[in-house]
Amino acid sequence: MIWHILDIFFVVFHTSIIIFSLTGWLWKKTRKWNLILLALIGCSWLFLGLIVGVLGYCPLTGWHFDVLEKLGRTDLPYSYVKYLADRLTGLHFDAKLVDNATLYSFLAAFVISIVFNIRDVVRRRRQSQEKERERG
Repeated sequence: MIWHILDIFFVVFHTSIIIFSLTGWLWKKTRKWNLILLALIGCSWLFLGLIVGVLGYCPLTGWHFDVLEKLGRTDLPYSYVKYLADRLTGLHFDAKLVDNATLYSFLAAFVISIVFNIRDVVRRRRQSQEKERERG
């Protein structure tokens, strides 16, 4: 019973993180958190991946796949996004296609988040300088 609850938790939680990582830059109030999350994901994929020996490593994927193994699921794909896409649609997507789409989507979201965060900082500084000129 607990393994089924954990499975559902990971599907909802991990999917929410994926959606926020790809769209969190849209809203001014969440841009900073989005950039932090994307940086953490990138560090996990690179640095944690090098430590673990698997580039693209995500601890959430590892934990969820451990739960799925407890539920008797085998032959899990390398990619969580592929697993999720297959599970939610009932189809079997090409792993290379999913990996490329995941990487390029991440990179696009990261670049967009950086640009929007820099733009927000520049705007705040300009507004602050304008207020200073008005006072002084």
